[in-house]
Amino acid sequence: MLDLKLEDIDGILVRYNVALEKEMTPDEAAEELYPKDELIYPVAKAIYEGEEDDVVDALQAAIDAGKKPIDLIDDALMVGMGVVTQLYDDGIIFLPNVMMSADAMLAGIDFCKSQTTEVPEPKGRVVCHVAEGDVHDIGKNIVAALLRANGYEVIDLGRDVPVDEVIAAVEKEKPMMLTGTALMTTTMYAFKEVNDKLLEKGIKIPFACGGGAVNQDFVSQYELGVYGEEAADAPKIADAIVAGTTDITALREEFHKH
Repeated sequence: MLDLKLEDIDGILVRYNVALEKEMTPDEAAEELYPKDELIYPVAKAIYEGEEDDVVDALQAAIDAGKKPIDLIDDALMVGMGVVTQLYDDGIIFLPNVMMSADAMLAGIDFCKSQTTEVPEPKGRVVCHVAEGDVHDIGKNIVAALLRANGYEVIDLGRDVPVDEVIAAVEKEKPMMLTGTALMTTTMYAFKEVNDKLLEKGIKIPFACGGGAVNQDFVSQYELGVYGEEAADAPKIADAIVAGTTDITALREEFHKH
């Protein structure tokens, strides 16, 4: 049995924040990044803490003070999620923290929508699915949640999705990007079939693929494939596309890491 003293535990909980060039706890690092606006600050903090009720309370306070609900999606919720994303990228917090924050942010978005008749404009539309024959959907669920938390409309086809259903959804929804996840090596080959059928129909959209069975070498074998090593890469790839990087080769140069 480990004999840890309090000072040992405190040391374990401290991360070195390279971006801010100082030792600090995750909470202290977040404090450095929160917006200074007294109405937006509590929203961002509640998102970082993953507290859905606190997010709603902070949003209500901002609305009572005169903020427009529709504006708070970009000006408060997205800002708070941006703090979480930066801390994750810096290795200060981890994926479970990000998922809790994403859930809190989505609750905030739903609340803002309920307080207005205005409809927020999504950054883009993405179709997500798990490969045909594969019932493991945890990775896909994380990808979908992170995309929604970053302002994208997600068409979630679910798990074990036949190739032809994926193609039909892409034709109908006309997304900016398609994502696919696979946990089993026996199912990931459906991605190549999806790729080929899209090309046959003249559809050339980035096809972001990942999951436990998938690796960069495999994804690089088919024309539309862009490999995402982590679920958090999905919104980053989507953001790159929105910013104008639609060429598959350019996306690979940015996101293929090995």
